[in-house]
Parts: sequence; C-alpha cells; structure tokens
Amino acid sequence: MDSAALRAAYDRLLDAAASPGLGEASDGGWDADHVLAHLLSVDATVAAVALGVVAGARPTFDNRITLDEWNLRRIIAEHAGRADLIAHVRSQAGILCDIADRLGKDAAAVLVPSILFSGGELALDQPLSVEGLIDGLAGDHVPRHTQQLLDLR
Repeated sequence: MDSAALRAAYDRLLDAAASPGLGEASDGGWDADHVLAHLLSVDATVAAVALGVVAGARPTFDNRITLDEWNLRRIIAEHAGRADLIAHVRSQAGILCDIADRLGKDAAAVLVPSILFSGGELALDQPLSVEGLIDGLAGDHVPRHTQQLLDLR
C-alpha cells in the first residue's frame, strides 16, 4: 500500500489541531481534545487489525470503543494537554502509515468484518478490506475530522 494520501490527510488535520482558539462545538459535539482522542483510538484499532492480519489472525473492526465517552476522557486524561495529544496523534499516525506502507497486496486485500457507527447510527455492517479501512481514513474519516476542528475556530 501507499500511505501518501493518509500522510497528507494527517498533515492537514494536525495543522488544524494546532490552530489557536479552538473552542467548543456550537452543536454540543466534540471539542478538539475529544476529536484527537477519537483519532488515537481509531488509529490504534486499525493498526491492530492490520497487524493481526499480518500475524494470521482473523481480527474484526468495530469503532464503538472509539466513540465511547469514558474511553475518550481516559485518553485525554493520559495526556498533558492539547500539545501532547497532537504529538501522540502525529506519532501514531506515522506508525499506522508505516504499517500501511509495509502491507503486502494479499494482506491489504483481506476482508475484515467491520461495524461502523456514526452520529449514533449504524453506518456500516459488512466486511471491508484492510486497504479499504486505511483508504477510508485518508479519503473520508481524517478529512471529516479536520473540518470538524476547523469549525471550532
């Protein structure tokens, strides 16, 4: 796989996350720290799925834990502020991209049972390839959260 698109998406997101004056969401949604904690959780989950496939396991992808308020607060509390969260997202995104770059064609094509929730609603309940999970981050997930951060200015 080629992680260039994912790396570029994360560069834009990290620039947005570092913007001064990010406040609360006008719709009562997540603040910047919650968005960053969510991304840390998603990236770790996708990396675990990809590495599980490489190891010969039959992992599943389920994003519900990445949306769980208790889990997000726990992740936020483990960091010494926004700058620390941003640094961790940068590091972990790099790890995920490195994993993607090293995935062979066969591993990238493995279908993984996937459950995705968005806005409290089931958005997907079907197998996705590992490549599809990673490409979905680059093409939709990370850009959507980048815009979410920009809307907090």
